[in-house]
Amino acid sequence: MNGAYDIDVWGLVLALGMVAAAAIISELMHMGIGKTLMWSSCRALVQLCAMGFIIGYVIRSNNVWMVFSLMAVMLVAAVQIVMSRARGIPKGLAGPIFLSLVITMLLMLALVTELIVRPHPWYAPQLVVPLTGMLLGNTVSALAVGLSRFYESMEERRDEVDMMLALGATPWESARPSIVSSIRLGLLPTTASLASSGIVTIPGMMAGQVIAGGDPLNAAKYQFVVLDAIAALTLLADGLIMAMVYRTCFTADDQYQPPKAR
Repeated sequence: MNGAYDIDVWGLVLALGMVAAAAIISELMHMGIGKTLMWSSCRALVQLCAMGFIIGYVIRSNNVWMVFSLMAVMLVAAVQIVMSRARGIPKGLAGPIFLSLVITMLLMLALVTELIVRPHPWYAPQLVVPLTGMLLGNTVSALAVGLSRFYESMEERRDEVDMMLALGATPWESARPSIVSSIRLGLLPTTASLASSGIVTIPGMMAGQVIAGGDPLNAAKYQFVVLDAIAALTLLADGLIMAMVYRTCFTADDQYQPPKAR
């Protein structure tokens, strides 16, 4: 396979022009999202180019501490995004969210890098940094959806929870239906991606490698590993965070008490 097809400055300007045209149409239709759409597009361009420069520098330096520093920044940003996207959640969840992401992320990275890909060195920036971004990007959305759904479900089931507690159920047993439904909801996009990959869609990582001149079969293998890692990470992170926060809906005497939302 030959090299990648480079995109010059005019290509980026044209891409922004497509969004600008869509924004103008939305304003003509009085949808009120034109400015937001244009701002989001410009912001994405700046952020992606900045990330490209940073990742390029980290890869060239090949320094393990730079790799872990960048991963730490991405984890902190992921926690902030979860907290901002989740609705109806109480205060004080930043710690549990960070802990669940760190534990599950390190576990998945260790499995993928040491048992599947086996790069040299083991912290290879060109593998670890993009993989961290892809795993976090999908898990953040699942955690935000799962947490929002959990507290919403607990409030909807308030009478049922009180009845279960009165009949001798533990807080975990009374919260379990809400936990299960929340995890299932968070996993829906991931399971849909797994089911449609290779038939309906060509996932982003595989498409990117093919466009960059990589071998399509090897790109397919990498995409499969990433999708499976995302599915496992999403399930583990959702399950772990639910195990850590479900007690926020109960008092010390095991009575149901809705936590105050932020």
